[in-house]
Amino acid sequence: MKVLILHQHFHTPQTGGALRSYYLAKALSDRGIQTVVITAHNEPGYRQQDVEGVEVHYLPVAYDNKFGFTARGISFLRFAWKSARLAGQWHDVSMCYAMSVPLTVGLAAGWMKRRHKIPFLFEVGDLWPDAPVQLGYVQNYFLRRFLYALEKWIYREADSIVAPSPAIQSAVEEKMPGKTIHLIPNMADVNCFRPAPKEEHLEKKFEVQEKFVVTYAGAVGVANGLDYFLEIARVSHKANLLIQFFLCGEGAVLDRLKVNAGRLGLRNLTFVGFQNREGVRELLSVSDAAFVCYKNVPVLETGSPNKYFDGLAAGKLIVINFGGWIKKEIEENRCGIYVDPREPNDFVKKIRPFVEDKTRLLEYQEAARRLGMTTYSRDMLSAKFANLFIKR
Repeated sequence: MKVLILHQHFHTPQTGGALRSYYLAKALSDRGIQTVVITAHNEPGYRQQDVEGVEVHYLPVAYDNKFGFTARGISFLRFAWKSARLAGQWHDVSMCYAMSVPLTVGLAAGWMKRRHKIPFLFEVGDLWPDAPVQLGYVQNYFLRRFLYALEKWIYREADSIVAPSPAIQSAVEEKMPGKTIHLIPNMADVNCFRPAPKEEHLEKKFEVQEKFVVTYAGAVGVANGLDYFLEIARVSHKANLLIQFFLCGEGAVLDRLKVNAGRLGLRNLTFVGFQNREGVRELLSVSDAAFVCYKNVPVLETGSPNKYFDGLAAGKLIVINFGGWIKKEIEENRCGIYVDPREPNDFVKKIRPFVEDKTRLLEYQEAARRLGMTTYSRDMLSAKFANLFIKR
């Protein structure tokens, strides 16, 4: 069997970034399935590389989180066109696995199905175009109609659909009644991220001795609503809470956030540059809580953010500022807290018991690790994903 994975944003632990497509590709190759990945990079020219037994092809298609909506759309379409052209050389592929975002990757998969009779599974990474519509990026009536028609066409063409969250699964079921939808959540890499006592040399490195540490590690884009993160740092300082906040990552609004943090005099907030998996592991190892932040927009409650699963694996108190399935899950498992996105002082009220009571903190951290181990472990979900192909 040979499986072709189409994903514009393929990353490895060494490069950093979201690792879902890397985990899925390894799940196949580790089980003897020949795995080919077509992705993109910002470097000039095409290159091919063996990544731990996975054949990865990098297409020169520029993309940056700082791109505006139009520039992103052009990048997505260029990748769909170039990946479809490149994929034509593999006529022995048994199955194609197309991963959004972007939604337009489904165009390449659909072309391969029509041209070369290669069936495909389609992963709905985010509800798109719902997300850009609700965020206000797509206001033209005819463009909205076209994008929703494209979404339905891709769903119909796919043999089946993979959803990374129960909320996305439910939304797709409403759009396409009767379609087979597999739930494969994001993975908690419980072998990489492990709870352990804070190491003295890392506490000194990050200057957090005797401090409660709250870390956000992920994309720094408009959808992440990280102005709220600055606000909770401000009100925590005002409330005399000995908390150090870390914002780790890069993205479109990073420079603006740095300017605002300086204007507010937030000495309890540290910006850390983009990190690979080892860098994130070090930062989480000195953290007490992992923060997951989004703008107060309904569609953003449906996602499956990688930072949530890293926090579970590392055994950290989970703090979120949005509703939906994750809010329900952390409250039921008593491993995290929800804070009101409209009221930063709600964070102060709800975090204080954990700052002052280490026993309570440890109980929630242990519950987070337990949830990661029992429900989202990489080994378990890798086997579930591979079975989609092995049992065909």
